[in-house]
Amino acid sequence: MKLSIFTVATPELGPDELAVAARAAGLEAIEWRYTELPADAASQPYSFWGNNICTIQPSKGEAELARFKEAAERHGLRTLSVTPYLKAGDLQATEQVLQAANALDAPFIRLGVPGYDRSKPFDELFSLGREYLREASLLCAKYGVKGLIEIHHNTIAASASGARRLVEGMDPAHIGVLFDPGNMVFEGFENYRLALEILGPYLAHVHVKNACWKPAGHAPDGSGKWDGEWMPIDQGMVPWRQVIEDLVAVGYDGYLGAEDFSGQFTSSPDMLKHFADYIGGLVRELQGDVHL
Repeated sequence: MKLSIFTVATPELGPDELAVAARAAGLEAIEWRYTELPADAASQPYSFWGNNICTIQPSKGEAELARFKEAAERHGLRTLSVTPYLKAGDLQATEQVLQAANALDAPFIRLGVPGYDRSKPFDELFSLGREYLREASLLCAKYGVKGLIEIHHNTIAASASGARRLVEGMDPAHIGVLFDPGNMVFEGFENYRLALEILGPYLAHVHVKNACWKPAGHAPDGSGKWDGEWMPIDQGMVPWRQVIEDLVAVGYDGYLGAEDFSGQFTSSPDMLKHFADYIGGLVRELQGDVHL
């Protein structure tokens, strides 16, 4: 297994700074965040989803793509993914992301998955998701880039079972699943080994973060309330040693991508070093052949 970084988690580093820090920590690949920044972002503090200067902005065109591609190549890193926030059904935007991935020689993009908020029935959302993925798979085949759906709370792919049902019957050469145990703390938990076996040939990538549930007072009827929150990767509810044991058991040899939202470290280079030491150490111990 190899280590990568999704740049949503490194908001204060520009592409060259991120590449330097990733290389120094021993990582091998970068997943570039791809979206427009808010108009007032530059006047705001750095943040994961706001003023994040490690983000490719589509409106800046080919020069922007070249800047990020060259930053990775200059420091001997692979561009693993162009990672946007696509809506299920938006094939025009999907093709734009595939074109960007093709320009950066990235093997993956992240596709859209219908969200679930009780406002629309599951069957309607499932039909939308399946039709979108069928059409997106044709575009993925055209550009030679695999489209991944992420296991994520508040979507119809909140669990491995839900994700497998959504992609069932599609060509795993073109469509895959991003396994995210941290998101599964919030919703969709399944035994990790079982979840990986369910995904089978669709398991394409893994994100590494952690979370927990904490008491949050009481509801009006007096019942207890709980809130999920992000935690350091070695202190939350996801037992990463067990997850990596299970990944080894199913023969996974792809990337483990840092996506730490805990705020444990004040600088991204420190976060990346801790990630590489902890997760890389577990892989070396449990797999015995980490490519670092």
